[in-house]
Amino acid sequence: MFASSNTGRRRRLNKTQKLSVAGISAMAAAALSFSLVPANADSKPEAAAAVSGVPVVLASAAGTPQAKAVQASIIEQHSTAEKLVKAADLAKAKKAAAAKAKAAKAKAAAQAKADARARAAAVRTEAAAKRAEPQAASRSEVRTPVYSNNLDGWIRQALDIMRSHNIPGSYDGLHRNIMRESTGNPNAVNGWDINAQNGTPSCGLLQVIQPTFNAYHVPGTSSNIYDPVANIAAAANYAADRYGSIDNVNSAY
Repeated sequence: MFASSNTGRRRRLNKTQKLSVAGISAMAAAALSFSLVPANADSKPEAAAAVSGVPVVLASAAGTPQAKAVQASIIEQHSTAEKLVKAADLAKAKKAAAAKAKAAKAKAAAQAKADARARAAAVRTEAAAKRAEPQAASRSEVRTPVYSNNLDGWIRQALDIMRSHNIPGSYDGLHRNIMRESTGNPNAVNGWDINAQNGTPSCGLLQVIQPTFNAYHVPGTSSNIYDPVANIAAAANYAADRYGSIDNVNSAY
């Protein structure tokens, strides 16, 4: 039990305590060497020392060259021990600083690599975008329909415009009414019906009068009543409002 307790206390000694123990051990050794005094030495100091509890050796040898030498040795040992401790602490601090610097350098290198990868990715993305631009433009050109400048082309272009404005109507419905009204002539004019008599003759592919064309003109088309696409779109817009769809028209409207 006692041995275990002493061992625990020894383990808890710090550096300063260890130095103190070393000094005391040195002093004890010196005291032992001074205990051998001559037989004819004065016994009064020894008696006084015994009464006061001071070791005889210290009381009798105080101030002697040997005592001074021991004291100087102890001081030197303390100084040397302190220097060793300071050197160890300095070495430990340098080691910690070096480890910290190494970690910082590694972190900086990793960040530099990550930045380089990010820049490379940005360059690749930009290059891909530039390559895609002409391709997209090419696809856009392919998607843009080219209409022929004839009745078939006029009807198909008008249908695309009608769909963009939610105007109902089919190719067959438009073609059937155009053939009945103007036989496909975009410059046809009716000069004899009631509209002509009232000063507003029916004009174009679907024989629309000017007031109706103006009222139902579809944005994005020509303002010229004789323009075939504009004439078809306006007439289909009027028919959708009046009859539900140009497909429902089977006679003069």
